[in-house]
Amino acid sequence: MFNDVKGISHTSWNCKYHIVFAPQYRRKAFYGGKRLEIVKILKELCKWKGVEIIEGEVCPDHIHILVEIPPKISVSSFMGFIKGKSSLLIYDKWGNAKFRHCHREFWCKGYYVDTTGNNTQKITEYIRNQLKEDAEQSQLTMDFAPFMGSK
Repeated sequence: MFNDVKGISHTSWNCKYHIVFAPQYRRKAFYGGKRLEIVKILKELCKWKGVEIIEGEVCPDHIHILVEIPPKISVSSFMGFIKGKSSLLIYDKWGNAKFRHCHREFWCKGYYVDTTGNNTQKITEYIRNQLKEDAEQSQLTMDFAPFMGSK
């Protein structure tokens, strides 16, 4: 447990967060080459802030990341930075994306965040299996209304 502890001047810390965020209207915006470019963008932005990405997965319609954020940065300010700067970089890279998304808002307003505590390994495995689980879920959905009988 103590090998995960980091330190800065007079502070020791172990702050890991599981964060999930999605594009506006949960559009399937990440596929093929775009998926790899989004990974590069997120890695670069995290490096700028001194945030370490422990695990991450870019699914077609959302992103899971397990990050270690220093205590001097709040989760909300980090997410504001990531979503704001990444949307600008996405619009620079793919100029037509700004016309598909209303008012240049690429990301949804909210996000999900949870602290990992001592469950870091289980959350890492969960994130690694996200694409497989999403594929299995999409196979289970029904494309038609089930027969409900007559009234």
